[in-house]
Amino acid sequence: MKYLLVFVILFIHSSLLNFSSFSFAQPFSVDGTVLELDESNFDSVIKTFDLVFVDFYAPWCGHCKRLSPELDAAAPVLAALKEPIVIAKVDADKFTSLAKKYDIEAYPTLMLFNNGIPTEYRGPRKADLLVRYLSKFSASDVSILDSDSAVSNFVEAAGTFFPIFIGFGLNNSMIEKLAIKYKKNAWFSVAKDFSEDVMLLYDFDKVPALVSINQGYNERSTFYGPFEEEFLEEFVKQNLIPLAVPVSHDTLTSMKADGRKIVLTIVKDEDEEKSKELVKLLKAAASANRDLIFGYVGVAQLEEFAETFDISSKLPKMVIWDGSDHYLTVVGSESLDGEDQATQITQLLKGYREGRTLQKTFTGPSLLQRIHRNFDIRMVYIFVFVVAVIMFIQTFNKGDDDLPNRDQGDAARSSVLEAESKQYRSGDKQD
Repeated sequence: MKYLLVFVILFIHSSLLNFSSFSFAQPFSVDGTVLELDESNFDSVIKTFDLVFVDFYAPWCGHCKRLSPELDAAAPVLAALKEPIVIAKVDADKFTSLAKKYDIEAYPTLMLFNNGIPTEYRGPRKADLLVRYLSKFSASDVSILDSDSAVSNFVEAAGTFFPIFIGFGLNNSMIEKLAIKYKKNAWFSVAKDFSEDVMLLYDFDKVPALVSINQGYNERSTFYGPFEEEFLEEFVKQNLIPLAVPVSHDTLTSMKADGRKIVLTIVKDEDEEKSKELVKLLKAAASANRDLIFGYVGVAQLEEFAETFDISSKLPKMVIWDGSDHYLTVVGSESLDGEDQATQITQLLKGYREGRTLQKTFTGPSLLQRIHRNFDIRMVYIFVFVVAVIMFIQTFNKGDDDLPNRDQGDAARSSVLEAESKQYRSGDKQD
């Protein structure tokens, strides 16, 4: 009984200590520092804050080490936003269950958790640019602008990463639903008070008007109605993507998600002057064919992707693609290598709409091309090392074969002694 009483007292004491530590533990706070997360607190932080930017890193990763001070610099700025964004990091090399849960296969992998829903981040990594990019997710769905300076400041703060939509003379309720739906993709605002100078600056001559601005591509478009949801959304969707899109991981994802067919032009090098002139023609064609997306890719920039469209024919080459493993070529318009490329583009689009197409399947680089691409000097070193080790082992084993082992020596000596013993005994019998 005495021992039972002692056990009960100790149990109650331990329970009170645990309750105390649980009840009065310090909650997570937005203090501008980068939070260190592990398997015990990850879910709690994600549930506590609406916006959490997580860096899944490995201690040995050089890119991770360079990113770390950028996150430290961005953290207090993002924490001070009206709707704060918390920066946190996870040692994914150590906490492997978290790495597995979020399919972390490379370091660093960055994810923005918006109300618990993760989206992989592929934006800039310098502190100032990272802040500007992420600020989009903390902003109001629709910003209300009440002066010329407010319009100017809004456009400047938005930067070049996302397209901007400004409704001049529009009621914010008209675009609020679209603003919520496309918040990840664009900035939305409504200008309530503005001068004619603003109308001249943004090139619209009457109100109401919805102006689209893509500063990254120096593009602008104006919509004068009808201001019904169907038509508004069509205008917004068409202007989320620039007229002529250079292919990259991010733009490719956007193009596939859009749903429109992609008119893809493959050139040798995007940076060549003749390629830049061709892009101007693509923009003109895109303006007249808004039911299609116009993209372009250089073999010099993304060789492996370009090769899937069989670039054995003369470049530039234009195909119609729906994002699958198949694409269409237009009969008689296999390449754009003539002098009048504008006419060739027009003829290709006409041929596509008339159904004069051939369906083809993705191809890829040849075996020799893959070997050449992957067989670098490091593999040579590894190959030489392995051969040297094999030769050393073979030489060592050969040397052992030339010498009798201990068992063989013992057996030989035993045989000699046995023979001598027999000779001695037989001699005795004869005497």
